[in-house]
Amino acid sequence: MARPPKNWIAVACAEHARRGRDEMQPGFMQVCHGQCAPLRRVQPGDRVAYYAPTLQRARRGERGVPVRSFVSIGIVLAGEPYAFDMGGFVPWRRNVQYLPAREAPILPLLDRFEFVEDRARWGARFRFGLFAVSDHDMALIADAMALDWPLAPAAPAH
Repeated sequence: MARPPKNWIAVACAEHARRGRDEMQPGFMQVCHGQCAPLRRVQPGDRVAYYAPTLQRARRGERGVPVRSFVSIGIVLAGEPYAFDMGGFVPWRRNVQYLPAREAPILPLLDRFEFVEDRARWGARFRFGLFAVSDHDMALIADAMALDWPLAPAAPAH
């Protein structure tokens, strides 16, 4: 029996996340500097949202221009991770069908996320490059990105 879809937050600079969304059809995801192992945890039908802390990948010792937004969201397509030759650098990728959505800042969502245990250290989880989140948290992201998706939170009951 297939497992229910999981929700993932992947982390990359905005330039790289947008490239995965826009450069080819279908789009692709690439995490943790092109490693394969993290992509094996992700399965077809899973949902992924890309969080971009910065505009471009910062050089060692530099901070980079802050973005702090979710920049893309989509569904992982069938197939296994595959190696892709970028002219000397060969990262692993998975195909993703990205959905039309607007970019959304993370700061207004921090107090509502289940995965944020300590507001003062909210960014710690992002250092892993890929982590699972609840349906609740993915629905908050989808709603903030103005995505008409079944995961969008329902209106509060009165």
